[in-house]
Amino acid sequence: MQAARFFLAFVGLCYLTLGVWCSAAPSHTSNSVGFDLQKGSGQSEFFTVYGGVELAWGLIFLMPLLWSEFTRPLLIACVLIHGLSVVFRAISFLLFSGMGTTTYVLAGVEWAIFLASAGLLLMSSTTGKTSEI
Repeated sequence: MQAARFFLAFVGLCYLTLGVWCSAAPSHTSNSVGFDLQKGSGQSEFFTVYGGVELAWGLIFLMPLLWSEFTRPLLIACVLIHGLSVVFRAISFLLFSGMGTTTYVLAGVEWAIFLASAGLLLMSSTTGKTSEI
């Protein structure tokens, strides 16, 4: 599962980067995806969820680098998280208009992560030898 471990580490680094960006520049980050942060509660929510939770996801997806036995469960989690992101993003495109460029970029990244993680999971399931992927 070496490829899966490195893939999850890449996803983890992406989330760490995004979490730092959201924490360090919440106004800029939120504007790029169309959020209007209200003083106080809105700022706190964005900082916590888009900063803190994305940093946590980053650390979680890096865990297989330290503990290889976490690879398959985190690959499953990656498929679920990004699969649902893809579904909800698609629904949002049907419900809402006026999407900005950043939203389309995020949608493309969500699809790429979902397809790659699903492919790696499928490969590990069909080979029966998780150590080869």
